[in-house]
Amino acid sequence: MIRICVIDGQGGGIGSTIIRKVKEVFEETVEIVALGTNAIATAQMLKAKANRGASGENAIVQTVGRVDLIIGPLGIVMANAMMGEVTPKMAEAVSSSPARKLLLPLTQENVQIVGASALPLPRLIEAMIEKDLTDIHEGAEKHHV
Repeated sequence: MIRICVIDGQGGGIGSTIIRKVKEVFEETVEIVALGTNAIATAQMLKAKANRGASGENAIVQTVGRVDLIIGPLGIVMANAMMGEVTPKMAEAVSSSPARKLLLPLTQENVQIVGASALPLPRLIEAMIEKDLTDIHEGAEKHHV
């Protein structure tokens, strides 16, 4: 079973949307760990059917090295992103994790990804699931057979 870590902050809306869609497509063939930069974000992601959840810097730093895949907005690899909720230690831990990372190029930060399409969040998540996550999931299933 593939272990996916979804990281979000502030109100947890992005992470919740990701988790709902991933669970809808892959059901219980994936384990989703919700990591919030704060308790509100974690609570919202748990309501979206994450298997487990934790909040704060230490939870993120300790967990990202033990998952297969990390999903979240681009800000999770940028120190002081999300209105300062992403600490430098969090950003470093996510960036340094050996897990594969699927980052959504949301333009909430003062960073523009040249060439990235400006799709709305639901379309970005659909594209991520169809193109990237399905391939990763199928590869993991074949590897464990």
